Amino acid sequence: MSAMQDADVVCLRGVTVRRGDTHLLKGVDWTVKPGEQWAVLGANGSGKTSLLNTLSGFLQPTSGTIEVFGQRFGQTNWNELRKVIGVINHTVADWIQEGETALEIVIGGIHSQINYWGRITKADVARARETLAGFGLAAAENRTWSQLSQGERQRILIARAIMASYRILILDEPCAGLDPVARHRFLEFMDGIASRPDAPALFLVTHHVEEITPGFDHVLLLRQGEVLASGRRGDVLDTASLSRAYDAPVRLRQSAGRLFLEVE
Repeated sequence: MSAMQDADVVCLRGVTVRRGDTHLLKGVDWTVKPGEQWAVLGANGSGKTSLLNTLSGFLQPTSGTIEVFGQRFGQTNWNELRKVIGVINHTVADWIQEGETALEIVIGGIHSQINYWGRITKADVARARETLAGFGLAAAENRTWSQLSQGERQRILIARAIMASYRILILDEPCAGLDPVARHRFLEFMDGIASRPDAPALFLVTHHVEEITPGFDHVLLLRQGEVLASGRRGDVLDTASLSRAYDAPVRLRQSAGRLFLEVE
């Protein structure tokens, strides 16, 4: 097994991002071990997007160190390392052409391209169809991006990411824009992905505890650019910590393995 496979998935030490007099992140320490699935939770403005933009190389830290699979930012070709990090957000969705079919979008994942224009082989088609079927999307393979529901789009983007063999997959508020039924079904789908032994390391970015399904066993809780708590879900999520995170009196409750937050 290579050193890269043996290393921590992510290791941040003292990461600070400052723009002028404003701290987007302040002294963030965070370690992700192989096999862990994480939810990154916090109120609006807590630093979730800044953290993940820094991790994926789109935002440069002012100080501190970042390592991904043992490779350190500044000492490694980050453009190469970013190829193992997939991001699913509305920006990626906006890049996809309306006429692209579900099959074509997933095939693009094999070649790490959006709106792939190169040669498509029979093997590409067979592999993409198998992946779509595994995600319950076989009937959608010939439907265009404009014909797909928001929930289908999210699942197709994840299927595309699986095809790209990303080792880290960042899900940036994936339930935004979903109706309650689609949200419930998508969360069940994501929980199934998180529980797979061959799943990439998943980072679910959200400000809703209700979206943290049992498959996400670790939580990073942010507040005003700093780490409020980090670790196993049961050790991090409690009424006191969440009240501090949201600067309001809230109460955490659980039912049938699901989390709910009530504002008091």
